[in-house]
Amino acid sequence: MISESDMLVLIKNAREAAGARKFRQSLEMIVVFRDIDVKKGFALNEVVQLPHSGSPAAVCVMASGDMGLKAKDAKADKVIDINELNQLGDNKRESRKFVNKYDFFLADTKLMPTVGKVLGQILGPRGKMPTPVPFNASIESFLERFRASTLIRLRNSLSLSCKIGDESMEDSALASNALAILGSVEKKLPNGEKNIKKIMIKTTMGKAVHLVAKVK
Repeated sequence: MISESDMLVLIKNAREAAGARKFRQSLEMIVVFRDIDVKKGFALNEVVQLPHSGSPAAVCVMASGDMGLKAKDAKADKVIDINELNQLGDNKRESRKFVNKYDFFLADTKLMPTVGKVLGQILGPRGKMPTPVPFNASIESFLERFRASTLIRLRNSLSLSCKIGDESMEDSALASNALAILGSVEKKLPNGEKNIKKIMIKTTMGKAVHLVAKVK
């Protein structure tokens, strides 16, 4: 894995290549892989909790009753009950727009069969099937964890892109997030860091700057 100092240089260079914008840009990390046969089914679908959070991830909770009320009190980005869930199932276009709007989904375990039936064909391919929440679990704790997380997804491709924070954050915090993601990814690779060909950092509208990973 690359060093913290190398990552800091990448982030600094990405900021310099960004240019001034009238909105807060995200910083993204792009990882290019080698010597992995994605045609044989290798894939990644990992939720990584980041050490530092900038703009929190958008989380939707599918729940009714007490859990739904607690999710609203905890200011979940959206809370829908079984009736709203079934209504979504009647409109595929709206369902796709709804699913694309949120980073993560949490669902009362009792609603999981309905979720699978109504939205499974949309959520599944996007790697967004809800995390089940038991009736006696703290929905507040689940929300806190997922708001500070990012989804790492690799499917039929030799590269992935993920958000590591935004430009309001310190370089050291962004580097810590990037290294946490890389550490999680490396554990899933057949040959660890040897399967990483290139690491790039870019802002939303900026040019990607890269570092060719060293093979040991």
